[in-house]
Amino acid sequence: MNKEKKVQFVIDTLNELYPTIPVPLDHKDPYTLLIAVLLSAQCTDVRVNQITPILFKKADNPYDMVKLSVEEIKAIIKPCGLSPMKSKGIYGLSEILIEKHNGEVPQDFESLEALPAVGHKTASVVMSQAFGVPAFPVDTHIHRLMYRWNLTNGKSVAQTEKDAKRLFPKALWNDLHLQIIWYGREYSPARGWDLNKDIITKTIGRKSVLDAYYKTKKS
Repeated sequence: MNKEKKVQFVIDTLNELYPTIPVPLDHKDPYTLLIAVLLSAQCTDVRVNQITPILFKKADNPYDMVKLSVEEIKAIIKPCGLSPMKSKGIYGLSEILIEKHNGEVPQDFESLEALPAVGHKTASVVMSQAFGVPAFPVDTHIHRLMYRWNLTNGKSVAQTEKDAKRLFPKALWNDLHLQIIWYGREYSPARGWDLNKDIITKTIGRKSVLDAYYKTKKS
């Protein structure tokens, strides 16, 4: 199977498994999505979805958020981890949104990435999910699966993103990145991986990955 056919196989399989694609983080607008994505760094989406309703009950917009202190925000979001950095980021970006953007989340990468605690991945999620702009945010699942599928060399997240954008049609990026995340969680996890359930890796997987898998199963 050449690379073109492999890519098509991935697209077809994911469309079959996920004809409708749930969004992992609960939110109601670009601001609440931005905060949820920021909180999801090194934290599960399930945990984030448990914490955001508590935070958003007090403040679901930048104007109410800056009425809270950094310490108050920190106490609420503590279960998500990295709370000292995240609470400062949430407060700081809310101030900037008010001062520079009329309280609205900007719709361009440069402005988003200029906000405190907002990196390229967070900006990409907001651009794709809130504003429908084609982007390919790469999380740990996508990074792992693109390597397992021999579609990138796995050297860096930036390289994986570059390869994904080169291989997959732009019109599909926003759906595909979510489909790959769900697939990674359900069929191709980092731990407790059962290759028999992972049809994509079993069919097109990198030889060294498959060999290593079978070797561990034998031992």
